[in-house]
Amino acid sequence: MSVGQLFFAGGGYWRLAARSAVLAAVAVFAAAPAVAETLAGALAKAYLNNPDINQQRAAVRASDENIPKANAGFLPTINGQASYGVSNTHIEAPGQNASVLSHPRGFGVTATENIWNGNRTINGVRQAESSVLAARETLRNTEQNILLNAVTFYMNVLRDSAILQLDRANVDVLKEQLRNTQDRFNVGEVTKTDVAQAQASLAGAEAQALSAESTLQSSIASYRQTVGDQPKNLQPVKPLERVLPKTLQEAIAISLVEHPAIVAALHGVDAAELNVKVVEGALLPTLNAELQATEQWDSTAAFVIPNHVTNVTATATLNIPIYQGGSEYASVRQAKEQLTQQELQASQQRDTVRQAVTAAWWLFSVSPAVIRSSRAQVDAAAVALAGVREEAKVGQRTTLDVLNAQQTLLNARVQLVSAEHDQVVASYALLSAIGRLSTANLGVAVAQYDPRVHFDQVKDKWIGLRTPDGK
Repeated sequence: MSVGQLFFAGGGYWRLAARSAVLAAVAVFAAAPAVAETLAGALAKAYLNNPDINQQRAAVRASDENIPKANAGFLPTINGQASYGVSNTHIEAPGQNASVLSHPRGFGVTATENIWNGNRTINGVRQAESSVLAARETLRNTEQNILLNAVTFYMNVLRDSAILQLDRANVDVLKEQLRNTQDRFNVGEVTKTDVAQAQASLAGAEAQALSAESTLQSSIASYRQTVGDQPKNLQPVKPLERVLPKTLQEAIAISLVEHPAIVAALHGVDAAELNVKVVEGALLPTLNAELQATEQWDSTAAFVIPNHVTNVTATATLNIPIYQGGSEYASVRQAKEQLTQQELQASQQRDTVRQAVTAAWWLFSVSPAVIRSSRAQVDAAAVALAGVREEAKVGQRTTLDVLNAQQTLLNARVQLVSAEHDQVVASYALLSAIGRLSTANLGVAVAQYDPRVHFDQVKDKWIGLRTPDGK
């Protein structure tokens, strides 16, 4: 049942208030253009512009750079040296006494290549790759959370604007009720107590409408923060059905395999295992090869000046660690404890996802029944209100009975609006809980961000300060 239908479903006073309710709906988005905003459009904006998603994309790109950093262990290091000085040498020998002023100078190049370092480089590259995969899954999880927030705030704005319309319509109805009660009091049909009850109900309804407006503005602010734009003539949304699993067991099985938080945690376990191997490599021998070439002039004091020396040296160095004070052993034990911690975190993440799937499943499963009951309550409350009003006309009901029946109908309508909101949000929450909430699965027309593009651009980059986007 739409909000407009709710206004007209029972009671002449509600039909009188319908026009005011529609005007209230227009006032909520008075500054918005006539172009309608769909949920798909809102999700596209959030996917492209949300700062949480974009900062996580930057984090993935930063993680990509760990690959060339790790690969650097396979490549040589090359250093250049240059020197220039002034030397004054005094020479005394039999039959000879002289001073020699020279300018020793030279340059050289040294290249060092690691041949073996306990497989620390190989394991470091694998660790970096696992960290990159974990970062991608963390990005996917962030996208899921932001998209679910966008759906929730979108529906919150729809719900809160509908409730505000109902509350404002209720104020109009109660104003009419107060006028009628006052007229009846003037002709002696009711007492001062009836007038006071009508006044109290109107004051409470006005306060409730102000509170509803405050809630709506808060929802609009949350929508703006997540989507990046003001809500403009939001269109109704239907709950998801086709893309959802058919049973709770199927939903849990899918989530344990596909949920990005679990997959990221498992990649974290892989990275922690490789870190143990990297740290253990510090206890193994290291073999390096070094090639040094130098050119020097006037480097020694001699009777014959100038002189020129060229030197080329190739050296292989084997370094065997024996004992370094125990820090390496402590690092290995620490890495093993960190691995245990990561494994426990992965197990905890499974439990968290399982709980989220179960909660979302049951909330979505019972939502149709809740909506049916809420609609039945609205219909019954509308009939009851109409009957109470007719009975009040002949003196069989009091003004308080009419006001109570009217409040019951309002509460039922608000509950129905909330139930329809909860059904839509629960369907998207279930899709998120199993790890499949994405713009691609929802069919949102937006350019997909592919983290592999940046990875391929930098994984073999040996030199250069600029990032692929030119920074």
